[in-house]
Amino acid sequence: MNEFFQIGGLTPGMQGISHLVLNRPERMNTMAPAFFPALRDAVRGLADEGATRVLVISSTGKHFSAGMALDVFDSDEAMLATGSARARLSFQESLRRLVDCFSALDEVRFPVICAVQGGCIGGGLDLASACDIRVCSADAFFTVQEIHIGMMADIGVLQRLPKIVPQGLARQMAYTGERLSAERALAAGLVNAVLPDAGALLQHALALAGDIAAKSPLAIAGSKLALNHARDHGTAAALQQMTLLQSAIFDIEEMARAIAAWKDKRPAEFEALAQVAPLSAASSQAPQR
Repeated sequence: MNEFFQIGGLTPGMQGISHLVLNRPERMNTMAPAFFPALRDAVRGLADEGATRVLVISSTGKHFSAGMALDVFDSDEAMLATGSARARLSFQESLRRLVDCFSALDEVRFPVICAVQGGCIGGGLDLASACDIRVCSADAFFTVQEIHIGMMADIGVLQRLPKIVPQGLARQMAYTGERLSAERALAAGLVNAVLPDAGALLQHALALAGDIAAKSPLAIAGSKLALNHARDHGTAAALQQMTLLQSAIFDIEEMARAIAAWKDKRPAEFEALAQVAPLSAASSQAPQR
């Protein structure tokens, strides 16, 4: 348990869907340093268990997230010290680990759907941009808040946003910190849908998650791996990776189940992905030399 979010599965009728809910509405779901490893460990824990096919991230209260709590920058946090070469080297390593916490969303073997209501501000946008799919309510807005407090955004949004929306828009947001409305976010491709209110938003996100969870988790995981590789590499390299990936996970029995269910117009039943064995367990079984 932690003070920042709750996470769990949904009803038996929505098998394979996990739901992470930001639950500090009284503080606009702001983030503190402890939030980041908690999120990383929760998301990677779900991936290791193998049962999750889709993760939905939503929030409580007026805003999705107002990003990093400002009092963090007013504190004496050792991780913020940059007064010497040694301190700056340590700062660099701390920042690398912080970035890795949101990269967990991008790297896990299931899709992540982010349902944004109200403000998606600063670190909130870093989080949302690391997800596979974003949907929002009509009152949502998105802003690179960091530029207003004299720093550049540094947890992934400057790297991911230009691969989601046009370069010019990403740069304008980064340089001005202006708010991008739900309507403009939809037009730019930052979100896939705009819903009237928070209730309709969550319903839509869960329905979308259900559509994805009904597909072969093996094929979905492979598709995410291929899409991420194509995003970050040239076409030739991505096609080469596709041949290796497809040869590794091609499963004719999985396809037969999907085809039979499609012909019969019924839901298909697929096995969950295999658990990822913890390194401690694997090492304990290693032969002695």
